[in-house]
Amino acid sequence: MVFTVLMIFWALIFSLFLSKTKRGKAAEWAKLFRVVTVIFSISVFTYWFVKKSAVGIVEDSVALQVINKLPQPLDFYVVTLNDSEAGKVIDTKHIGKVRPEYYRIEYLRMDRSDEYWIVGYLGKKNLVYFSQHALPNKNIDQIIEIQNYINQSVKLSDLAKKQVEAYNYENIKVGIWITLDFLLLFLNLVLLIRKKP
Repeated sequence: MVFTVLMIFWALIFSLFLSKTKRGKAAEWAKLFRVVTVIFSISVFTYWFVKKSAVGIVEDSVALQVINKLPQPLDFYVVTLNDSEAGKVIDTKHIGKVRPEYYRIEYLRMDRSDEYWIVGYLGKKNLVYFSQHALPNKNIDQIIEIQNYINQSVKLSDLAKKQVEAYNYENIKVGIWITLDFLLLFLNLVLLIRKKP
């Protein structure tokens, strides 16, 4: 996604510069490029937001249900590990903030993995829960009840914490680029649809 967002960013900047072209054949090509860029950008972001918003069951996945039995809401992440390379992380997902006596369901692709970690945060930085889970049977969905504040392994929880920080940093970076893209998209739209004096 980062490559696409950066590509859109540079195309929109180039479109802004092309808006200065007013006469001749070059102006027609510039306007065509600007229109195509705006339509492409809107299409990509619409597809991406619909895909992110839709809760879909992933094919050949394991459903993981995390139930918070603690008195405080916790922010949960799940880290999936590669079974062929020891300690190699395949994927990190943010399950979300789960209130007391509520649950969240996440669908995990476990075709290359038979182990996952659950990491729980109280606030932004305070890791208060870490558990390591093996998946002996990939046909049985997982139900995990969080009943106390535990850290099963300090060494592994440090690795998980670094992974979650990298995941959050990447999301912040993508969020900044998307915000810039929206600003440029708005400017390009205004320049395209404004009436000439």
